[in-house]
Amino acid sequence: MHELILHHYPTSPFAEKARLMLGFKQLSWRSVMIPPVMPKPDLTALTGGYRRTPVLQVGADIYCDTALIARRLEAQKATLALFPEGGEFNVAALAQWADSVLFLNAVSLVFQPESMALRFAQAPREFVQVFSKDRAQLFGNGTVTRVPLEQAKNDWPVFMARLQQQLAREEGEFLFGSAPSLADFSVAHCLWFLRATPVTAPLVDDYPEIRVWLDKVLGVGHGSHSELSAEEALRMAREAEPVAVPEEPFVEPNGFHEGQRVAICAVDYGADPVEGELVFAGVEESILRRTDDRAGVVHVHFPRIGYRIEAR
Repeated sequence: MHELILHHYPTSPFAEKARLMLGFKQLSWRSVMIPPVMPKPDLTALTGGYRRTPVLQVGADIYCDTALIARRLEAQKATLALFPEGGEFNVAALAQWADSVLFLNAVSLVFQPESMALRFAQAPREFVQVFSKDRAQLFGNGTVTRVPLEQAKNDWPVFMARLQQQLAREEGEFLFGSAPSLADFSVAHCLWFLRATPVTAPLVDDYPEIRVWLDKVLGVGHGSHSELSAEEALRMAREAEPVAVPEEPFVEPNGFHEGQRVAICAVDYGADPVEGELVFAGVEESILRRTDDRAGVVHVHFPRIGYRIEAR
C-alpha cells in the first residue's frame, strides 16, 4: 500500500486542517514542504496546475481540496469517523460553510494591516511584496471577492455566538457529540489562523467555551509523520500506477463523457485549470488522467462541489 504524502507548508490554515485530520485518524504520513507562493513547480508537476494548499498524494493518485482529502482519509481508515453515522449531512454542511463563509471572513480579519504587520514583522520586505502579489492573483481569477473588513468585524460575533450555541446544545464536547468530526476540524483551522497574532487572537479567545473547545480539537495533534523530498515524492508517483476508478455510475449532468479532454478548476479562488482526460465523474468527485514528464501518469481527483468542468 502506498504511503500518504501531504504537500503543505506550516502556516497554511487548510494544511492545518489536513494535519489535524491525519492526527485524528492516527495515521502515519510523509511531509513534503512546498512554497507558500507561486511558482510551485514540484507541486504542479503532480497536479497539472492546481496550486492551492494542501494536496494529498497516494502513489500516483493526487487529491485536491481538503473536502475531498477528508473523504480519502475516511476510506483509508473508517474508525474515528470524520463523517459519523447518522450525522453525515449535518457534518458536511457545516464543514462547507466553515471552509467558505467562515474562512473568507477570517482571511479578511487576518489580513487587516495591524495583523499583517505582526505576522510579517521578521520577513524580508521583498517576500512581503511577493506574498501580497501572489494572494491578489489567487483571489483574482475566481468568483469570490474579499469580505470588506468592516463587514467581517460586524458579522464575526454572530458566527461565534452560533458556534457557542451549537456547543451548548450537544451532550458531548464537540460540535456534533462526544468526538470531533470533519465539522470541528473545518471550523478549527479558521480559528487557528486567527490565533496567530495578538491582534486577531481575542476574536477567538474572548469566547471561553470556544477557546476550551478549540484547545481540545487542536490537541488531537498531527499524527506520526516524517519528512520527504519533493523529488522523492515525484519518483514515487512516477513508479506507481493510479488505482482503479470507483465502481459506481458515471454521473455528469452537463453531458461530459468518459475519455473526453476537459479542464477542471475551482470556482471561488485559485481557479487555475487542470487539463486531462476525464476518466470518472461520480457523486462526490471527478478524476482526470494526465501525463507529466516528471510525475508520469497520474489521476488528479477533485471534489464536485466548488469545481467546474469545461470542454477542451
